[in-house]
Amino acid sequence: MNWIPLSIVCCYIVLLYVITWLTRRLSRGGMIAYLLAGRNLPFWVIAPLLTGLAIGGASTIGVAERAYSAGLSAGWYNAAWAAGALLVGLVAAHRYRKLEITTLPELFEKHYNVSGRVVGVIGQLILQLVITSLQYVAGGAILSSLLPDIFSFQTGMLVTAIAFVGITLIGGFWAAGLTNIINVTLIYAGVILGAVMAVGKVGGLGEIVAQLPMDHPGFDLGAIGWGLVIAWFVVMCTTVFSVQSIAQVSFAARDSRAARKGFIVGGLMILPVGFISAVIGVAAAVMHPGIIPTEALPRTVLSLSPVVAGIILAGLWAADVSTASALLVGSATLVVGDLIKRFAVPDLTEKQERLISRMSVLVLSVLTYLMAVSISGILKTLLIGLTLTTAYTLVTLMTIFWPQVCRRSHATATLLVAMAALAVWLIFPAVSAFFAGLGLPHPIYFCWITSLLTFAVVCVVDKRRIQVGL
Repeated sequence: MNWIPLSIVCCYIVLLYVITWLTRRLSRGGMIAYLLAGRNLPFWVIAPLLTGLAIGGASTIGVAERAYSAGLSAGWYNAAWAAGALLVGLVAAHRYRKLEITTLPELFEKHYNVSGRVVGVIGQLILQLVITSLQYVAGGAILSSLLPDIFSFQTGMLVTAIAFVGITLIGGFWAAGLTNIINVTLIYAGVILGAVMAVGKVGGLGEIVAQLPMDHPGFDLGAIGWGLVIAWFVVMCTTVFSVQSIAQVSFAARDSRAARKGFIVGGLMILPVGFISAVIGVAAAVMHPGIIPTEALPRTVLSLSPVVAGIILAGLWAADVSTASALLVGSATLVVGDLIKRFAVPDLTEKQERLISRMSVLVLSVLTYLMAVSISGILKTLLIGLTLTTAYTLVTLMTIFWPQVCRRSHATATLLVAMAALAVWLIFPAVSAFFAGLGLPHPIYFCWITSLLTFAVVCVVDKRRIQVGL
């Protein structure tokens, strides 16, 4: 019966391309039109665009995997993402839109110096490319796990690449936003249907609680450990302020009001998905005891009817595609805005900007695909990259909210020290062991401490104030 879920996935792909083709004219113009949707995104596109960016394989399959042994508390991962989005919506999104910039490194040069921009774009590109590579891996894992007779891991990655790269090439940021309306709808349909069917198959929530192993935490929201939950909130509330693909959503808003409202609505949309996926993981602990936790969600889906499995499969894959499209646009914006236009060819016509933007998307697609095929340990690298956002967030927020204390060398120094701090954490186990003994086991804490100390020292040593009001 594999042809039923496969047909549903194929119909989903066709629908995405139809929407992309019909809306391609919206992206006609130069770099701003193609990579920032002409700065004209309304809040009702911003919200699903942000939601699709947030909800990927980690938010669905990853949460269900952890919930298989840690219970419903695994859902706090998405709650942390939602808290970050809400925080940006309340305090920063409208300010980001008023800056009239295309990238965060551009902000660093405008107020600090060229070296701040260069260091900033290198770090951002590494982070974005690694996260994008992870989406190929997640997409290949989803298709090969749920349709093993049709897709191998490699062919699953290739089909995933064709789907989101094609959408981005044709329609740019407008296509990423409008297709994410379909993606988010399908994600919710898939995880809700999966949770309801899985719980029903066991006999209800009461039966799940009754049949769980004695040592399983079930629906205890604190079972995963409040220390880890707090670390998730710290990481995500740091990340959302300073990753290019997230900030770019507000840069592309129609106005500051749309940016604020889109992030707030998006945060509310992100919140439930993790807990719903966690319910599937808890049900899997009853339905499939003794399996590898990674198989919790795939095994549960495969045990349902082909039609239901097809909808859930399309929803899980939609989560991956929705994240990858926005990431690819963000990376291309860094290349075109911060490297090509700034240092190579500053005077481009709109037609040339659009052509170079599309070429950048294509080259980055090939590069990230090769990374996904050949590089191992992407999840670990992703954690490292997200930790690096401490310096970006600190410099960005201080520039916007307290520019009086900012000095010309703050951007370069803070970013370089944060990178060095991560290297120290990874190279010297005694450092991580020391902080673990203090109850701070995650590198995010170490990077925040070193970033804050660096910022304070630079305030004393460097007397050159940044340029304000540009």
